[in-house]
Amino acid sequence: MKTKKQIPDLHHLYEASVQGVESDLDFATRIFKNKNGRKPVTIREDFCGTAALACEWVKRSPNNRAWGVDIDQPTLDWSLAHNVAFLPEKARPPELICADVLTAQTPPVDLIFALNFSYCLFKTRDRLHSYFKTARNALNNEGLLILDLYGGTEAIEAKLEPRVIEKHTATDGTLIPAFTYIWDQAEYNVIDHHVINHIHFKLPGIEKIEKAFTYDWRLWTLPEIQELLLEAGFSSVEVYLHDWTADGESDEIYRRRTTYENALGWVAYIVGIKTPAVRSGTQLK
Repeated sequence: MKTKKQIPDLHHLYEASVQGVESDLDFATRIFKNKNGRKPVTIREDFCGTAALACEWVKRSPNNRAWGVDIDQPTLDWSLAHNVAFLPEKARPPELICADVLTAQTPPVDLIFALNFSYCLFKTRDRLHSYFKTARNALNNEGLLILDLYGGTEAIEAKLEPRVIEKHTATDGTLIPAFTYIWDQAEYNVIDHHVINHIHFKLPGIEKIEKAFTYDWRLWTLPEIQELLLEAGFSSVEVYLHDWTADGESDEIYRRRTTYENALGWVAYIVGIKTPAVRSGTQLK
């Protein structure tokens, strides 16, 4: 009698297919150092989920500190068991807080991250403005808010986008087989930019895992995000976008842009700068 294959933990599959915490941290560290002449030390990961980014941050230096904020306690508990518990001894574990990002209290930090388009759950200008204002207040004077956003001509089409994820070993030692990650843009409303997106997984020997994760968002635009950040009190906003390889793929090198030709799909970093950077009496550019 055949035994049914056990479905791998969905959190492991999500981390492997959606997140790129090392490149996110490398980017933010580069921009912060350029603005302030020093490396950042403290970060806050909003909508942190499994807190993979916060854990990677504290692994980089024993001086680094991190806070993670998420409204879902079971996911934070998973992080404690599968990520935080496996940090090296020299790393100071991140402080994980179960709270709404609009009300969470943390010490002022150098960097706040709201990645994987998570802030798009705020569907009105008032709500998103409130979040940006709250985030600005949680930054120290040199602090930066790091966001990402997707767009392009295919971003508003219903489509399935599969991608193969290679087998690997997770932080807690779990062996993850090669699997297919499927991004499903299921619904888009041109009137209010309301979108419904799903993530499906397909693993060898296991039936397709339908709607492992579902997102009910407003797909904001880059001008809207920039305007709302300025309205929330940020002194300036910068947009960083990638170039393309000969194969038409992102080169994963993000440069500051003021103009950019539209494409089928793109991903941008948006950096909210709390106050103008000043060092040795000279304003940095």
